[in-house]
Parts: sequence; structure tokens; C-alpha cells
Amino acid sequence: MINIYHNPRCSKSRQGLEILENSGKEFKIIKYLDNVPSEEELKRLITLLDIKPIELVRKNEAIWKSDYKGKDLSDSEIISAMIKNPKLIERPIVTNNSKAVIGRPPETIKNII
Repeated sequence: MINIYHNPRCSKSRQGLEILENSGKEFKIIKYLDNVPSEEELKRLITLLDIKPIELVRKNEAIWKSDYKGKDLSDSEIISAMIKNPKLIERPIVTNNSKAVIGRPPETIKNII
């Protein structure tokens, strides 16, 4: 099953959703700001993406700059920050079984659908 972790207010996320809609494949939309991923789910996404937690953080968000930037945070602390402030999670994330991509640019989504 294909899932998109989507923020309707984000243009890249909307573009990613459009790619999925045009693919003709079934998918599920997860509005992660309303349905914040659990620690376990976030860790699973990070593993599927094959990245470090810090690579999933939107470092230009005001909350990151004011509360976290410049601090020596562990992976666990970074994951906790994303759960507490889901706006920090890079978007869109698309998963397809054991594959995942961050849709930046959105065209990368085509690689896994």
C-alpha cells in the first residue's frame, strides 16, 4: 500500500499528491499534522528512508531555530522534537511497502510507485 504523509498547506506536498492521483494507483493520505506519527512510526520511516533523524528535520522552521538549532541533540531527542512539533518533519514522505522517499523534488515519488 502506498502512503503519503501530507500537509495540504505545502506546495511540494500538494504536487506529490497530484503525482499519486495521476498514477492511477491506490494510496492513503496521512495528514501528519493532525495524526502525528508515533515514535515507533517515525523510526520506521527513518529506517525506510535510510537517513539519520536530523535529515528529516525542516531546519528553516522557526521552532527549530528558536528551540533546537545549535544544540547537540541525540537521535532520540531529534525524534522527540519532531513528535512534539510535527511541522519539523520534512514533507511529503511517500512509502510503498518497504520503500520510501521524501518528495523533494516531488518527481522522486515516481521512483517508488
